[in-house]
Amino acid sequence: MPSRRLILGLAAALLVGSPALAQTRTVAVTFDDLPYQATTEALCDPARTMALTRDFLAMLEPLDSHATAFVNTGKVCEAQAATLLPAVLNAWLDAGVDLGNHTANHINIHRITPEEYLADVDAGAPALRTALEARGRTLRYFRHPYLFTGDTREKHDAIAAGLAERGYVIAPVTIDNVDWMFADVYRKAEQLGDEALKQRVGEAYVAFMTTVLDHFEPYSTGITGGREPAQILLLHASTLNRDWYPQIDALYRARGYSFVTLDQALMDPIYSHADTYVRRNGISWLHRWTETDGKPIRWEPDPPAWIVAANEGTVEDLAAAVAAGTAGP
Repeated sequence: MPSRRLILGLAAALLVGSPALAQTRTVAVTFDDLPYQATTEALCDPARTMALTRDFLAMLEPLDSHATAFVNTGKVCEAQAATLLPAVLNAWLDAGVDLGNHTANHINIHRITPEEYLADVDAGAPALRTALEARGRTLRYFRHPYLFTGDTREKHDAIAAGLAERGYVIAPVTIDNVDWMFADVYRKAEQLGDEALKQRVGEAYVAFMTTVLDHFEPYSTGITGGREPAQILLLHASTLNRDWYPQIDALYRARGYSFVTLDQALMDPIYSHADTYVRRNGISWLHRWTETDGKPIRWEPDPPAWIVAANEGTVEDLAAAVAAGTAGP
């Protein structure tokens, strides 16, 4: 794992060297799939879940990220929910991170009716609402699992209306990526106890996120008429980001970004843009707005082939690839 002090020092030095660039871009960072992207076994163990949570928040603490996180309350085993879930939610709130609803069970909109989907939205709300209201705050934000918003116009509109009736503000995403894919390979490397492989995955992740920015920064100006909007970055709560998010933070700061709250980002006029996109895939709102404007979508880069293969395979497959020398660039 890279040195946090080295990462932050590098970012600071780059910003000092480019003062005019430092405040020209803004980004709101969001983390999905709380309590954590981890095995069911881990999330049914209160000690392990709280250790993962504390370690992730300790990583975030010096970064001043103004993050918002989205919760699947159903990830916590039912036997632990009454005590563990409030402890997890309060830990994030104590750390200054706002929380939003991500449905109880990370439900797939394509496999169910709008009524079933909205029922899972409702099931995800009580614990969140209780934790927020205890601090004089309200549950406002919702993010669609998989960024799926509906594969038919009827389903899309029914769910959108249901969310609006419940008072939710939709949390869109402009800088989408597949950090979850790298995170899966990273967890497999952890299972193998292979520190060198973890390092390769982490380095590949940071390099890939650089190419993602290279794509989305100029792409976004085509929608706004030459101005880069306030961006919203989608990431996930995972051991990969526990260990490597400081490098992502440094990457953004070196490119002149300041981190803002989701509230602040959504004040950008771009977020009032019409969105008529209705398909099965979950994509960046930059793509949705592009198609709404009648322009061709320009897709972001693909992750490295070896990461895709390792994500699709088993831990044993990855071990064989390491032995064969193909688990890496």
